[in-house]
Amino acid sequence: MAKHHNSSAEAILVIGLGRFGSSVASSLIRMGHEVLGVDVDEAKVQEAANRLTHVLQADCTSSEVLRQLGIADFKTVVIAIGSGIEASVLTALAVIEAGVPTIWAKATNEQHGKILKGIGVKNVVFPEARMGQMVAHILTGKMMDFVELDDQFAMVKTRAPAELVGHTLDEAQVRQHHGVTIVGIKRPNEAFTYAQSSSTIQRDDLLIVIGETKLVERFAART
Repeated sequence: MAKHHNSSAEAILVIGLGRFGSSVASSLIRMGHEVLGVDVDEAKVQEAANRLTHVLQADCTSSEVLRQLGIADFKTVVIAIGSGIEASVLTALAVIEAGVPTIWAKATNEQHGKILKGIGVKNVVFPEARMGQMVAHILTGKMMDFVELDDQFAMVKTRAPAELVGHTLDEAQVRQHHGVTIVGIKRPNEAFTYAQSSSTIQRDDLLIVIGETKLVERFAART
């Protein structure tokens, strides 16, 4: 499969077709990439076959199995195994041994993440932890969305605080007073626009705000 992809679309191997792996694979396909999805569980493979073009049942903890899958043709591999740390780590070792230049791996907890990084996986993600953090922020604050871009730095979507309504961003001096930056404004029935100093904040505006996590939390709490 990987040997026939065109030069404009990278072929990517996704190992593990649970919710996270299937979501990554589907998104990559929408972005124009050719994706081979693999899982040891036949039921997951059959379920994913409805959404993904190329799926196979295989145990990727084996270097020989990876060789048969054509691992040498893939520059990027996503290890999305959620069934157990052992299977994830053994698969990562086999993929590293195959010489894949870019490896992304899902970790279920901090210990799992440390092991993956310890054996040489540079790109480790914690999807459950990130989702839990986002939900907690939305539940306890007044945000529609929350994304931590880096340690202690975040971007949120929140309603405009009443005190800013009717003022331009230049007049409001949000950065000086609140330590955050409004980068975008979304009005009902209008397209998203980049914030300008002359932009006037209206009552039903949704604001895209970036800054230190504690400061954007505090700003969103004012709405």
